[in-house]
Amino acid sequence: MLFPFALFGFFSLFLHLYRVLWLKQQLLRSRLHKQGIRGPPPTFVFGNGLEIKRIQNSKSTAVKTSNKENLSHDFASTLFPCFEKWRKEYGDLFTFSLGNLQILYVTNPNMAKEMTLCASMGLGKSGYLQYEFGPLLGRGILTSNGAIWSHQRKTIAPELSMDKVKGMVNLMVESASSIVKTWQGRIESEGGVAEIRADEDMRRTSALIISKVLFGSSFTKALDLISKFKDIQNALTMPTMLKGLPGYRYIPSENNRKIWKLEKEVRSAILKIVKERSTENENDKGDEQDLLQMIIEGAKDGNLGPYTAQDYVLDNCKNIYFAGLETTAISALWCLILLASHPQWQDRCRAEILEICGGGLPDVDMLRKMKTTTMVVQEVLRLYPPGLFMSREALQDIKLGELLVPKGVNIWLSVHALHRDPELWGPDACNFNPERFANGVAGACKLPQTYLAFGMGPRICAGQNFATIELKIVLAVILSNFSFSLSPKYRHSPVFKIIIQPDDGVNLIVRKV
Repeated sequence: MLFPFALFGFFSLFLHLYRVLWLKQQLLRSRLHKQGIRGPPPTFVFGNGLEIKRIQNSKSTAVKTSNKENLSHDFASTLFPCFEKWRKEYGDLFTFSLGNLQILYVTNPNMAKEMTLCASMGLGKSGYLQYEFGPLLGRGILTSNGAIWSHQRKTIAPELSMDKVKGMVNLMVESASSIVKTWQGRIESEGGVAEIRADEDMRRTSALIISKVLFGSSFTKALDLISKFKDIQNALTMPTMLKGLPGYRYIPSENNRKIWKLEKEVRSAILKIVKERSTENENDKGDEQDLLQMIIEGAKDGNLGPYTAQDYVLDNCKNIYFAGLETTAISALWCLILLASHPQWQDRCRAEILEICGGGLPDVDMLRKMKTTTMVVQEVLRLYPPGLFMSREALQDIKLGELLVPKGVNIWLSVHALHRDPELWGPDACNFNPERFANGVAGACKLPQTYLAFGMGPRICAGQNFATIELKIVLAVILSNFSFSLSPKYRHSPVFKIIIQPDDGVNLIVRKV
């Protein structure tokens, strides 16, 4: 008697998968095809996932070179060979699928402009981000949509405005100065020249800064989160054949169990800090006005719908901590790598910093005058932007230029491709040349809307002022005290793990100025 029921259940499951993984995607592809958008033919269940894996395996997974004088910044052909192949075959707009995810891949500058200027709530963050990176980001400001996103933006963005960031400069300078003491000690103990692994120093500095800004006097309790966030990031980017399939994040694989354990530990640590703060407030002992306090108050004031106040606070703490820690630390590392491999620009920045700061620590007015350093930061973020893709989803049928994007289609705007387009940036688009920003972004690029280091439009990164000021402070503190070059151990190996980062670490040969 059980056999007919089992057969019926199997048949129902097959029909459901057929509808979700094939029929729905076929309808979306058909609507795009009618508008001239083509792409590689998918397979049932996996979409184009198997082809992506096959193409990827035929290439090296990272560009590795020890040529310190001529580093290659054109990593797309090795990190994303499938996208480069399809771009040549189908043009600067093409479609492909990952399981039940239908994606429109965009490298067309005009379409990029339409996307960045679009203010419609119908073009939101992809639900894929919440599903794929939920353990790291949850439903915070980086992944949410609609009214809840608007409320988060109104709560958080004002606290990261330039006026507020100016008040954080002394905190940033104090935290960055710890690098000087550490490196000076190493140099003195090693006879005047030291080989220093910069990775952990940059992460520690960024963690110290964002912990103080986010958690105030409770910052020391948050420093243990550094390694856990890194471990979650690595686990989430582990390659798997199941990626794109509905429910694969719920399969109790060894990697998923590791992610669940780390997520639980992060949740527990953050909520412990939040609980202590709430207790202080109830006892009228809490008078801190850090970001955590603003988020707690935002959870009380907003209409969160099914979103609990506890999850609202937790997810936004995770968003801010990850963005303020990892993306800024990695951007600082790319700054050091590029200045180490271009000593003439390192010398120019140092001369500017010493002239403006007079050998002392930078303040707000000094940072504003650092034009060369600003140009270097802008160029580094052009070549190695924190986000290689701007990911959006059509939450309703939406018109972008002449193209009608059907509801349910995900759009991946290729930031790294746009940032290297010679039609926009000139024939040296793949080279490090900060001089292009001498007259700002408008003077550097034919279409300024395609400079997307921090995104663009309504969803532009709320922390862009914070990140830019922090990078300039780190460079000012380091360059005014040290000169550095790349170690013979350094291998240039960009790898994509949510953000683009050096795969083999960053070893520098450091001397005191």
